[in-house]
Amino acid sequence: MPAIRFLDSLDGIAAADWDALVPDGNPFVSHAFLHGMEAKGCLREDYGWKPYHLAVFEGEHLVAAAPTYLKGNSHGEFVFDWSWAAAWERAGGDYYPKLLVASPYSPVPGPRLLVRDGPDAGAMRNLLTATLIDEADRLGLSSIHANFLAEADLDAFDDRWLVRSDYQFHWHNRNYADFDAFLAALTAKKRKNIRQERNHAHAAGLTLEMRGGDAFSDAEWRQIHALYELTFDMKGNHAALTARFFQYLGRTLGSNVQVALARDGHDIVAMALFLRSGEALYGRYWGASVEVSGLHFELCYYRGIDYAIREGLARFEPGAQGEHKLARGFLPTPTHSRHYIAHEGFRRAVADALEQEAAHREAYREELMAHTPYADR
Repeated sequence: MPAIRFLDSLDGIAAADWDALVPDGNPFVSHAFLHGMEAKGCLREDYGWKPYHLAVFEGEHLVAAAPTYLKGNSHGEFVFDWSWAAAWERAGGDYYPKLLVASPYSPVPGPRLLVRDGPDAGAMRNLLTATLIDEADRLGLSSIHANFLAEADLDAFDDRWLVRSDYQFHWHNRNYADFDAFLAALTAKKRKNIRQERNHAHAAGLTLEMRGGDAFSDAEWRQIHALYELTFDMKGNHAALTARFFQYLGRTLGSNVQVALARDGHDIVAMALFLRSGEALYGRYWGASVEVSGLHFELCYYRGIDYAIREGLARFEPGAQGEHKLARGFLPTPTHSRHYIAHEGFRRAVADALEQEAAHREAYREELMAHTPYADR
């Protein structure tokens, strides 16, 4: 029989053993990313994060896992359940802590039920979801939330889990030969607007480039991190990721981290940070100390598209939210989460709310698709 354990860190798991369960080298559930969050000061109990990773062993061999956390709030999740928490606590219950299966601070779809490929993969995923429910019930928790799930994970969630979907804007590579070939697929108006934005960014007198994470010194990473912090501070938000984590990612993931930069002389004055897998590029963080027309779009979107075309990647996911992405070639793409609510009556109330939400989401998608930027719509 498999041995099931819940782990308060990834310290005791070898990176190779964990990563053997991760398809396509997805960076957001890699050992380096998750352990780096723990070791470099990004996940703290006073931030509401306590690692509680589900791991399944056969003998000493790790055969399945799920990145899992006991959460004391709903910050850093991007699948919003604040209204559920408020309703439950008004009724006299304790919504927190809850269980969260996710990649911290990362609204990026990907595998959450990590298993080895093979005929037992489905059974192992089923074991993981059943074990999560058993553990939540044993601990007397209000709920479990599995966010931004890969398609391969969905069948493992039975009807005890509530279904929730949303949309992000993703760019899909149609085997474009280069950026001009991508532009040729757009309507004339959208093509003209993108060229104007790129021209504005290039006319500012800054040096623009894109480099792999292993090409930066620690001092340069500190500049990049300072820009990330500045953007969060300007929006009144908390920048949870540390400079040590940025430096660590560059050293550990190397060219699987990419940074688009704008320099004024030797100073980095704007940056967009990306991670990549074998088939996709993921946009994550932006920061700037200058205001230049078109620079945000150039670094965050157009440099990413250009990189994805050069590298033959299937898609580019630039991050959560942002209808403005539609005009720049990014189309609404569904994302999936699943939610277990322990209390039957509260579960029914949430299910009713989700049914109404789903109808609104579908109408929203149809409206967006009526404004696709592609000429062959």
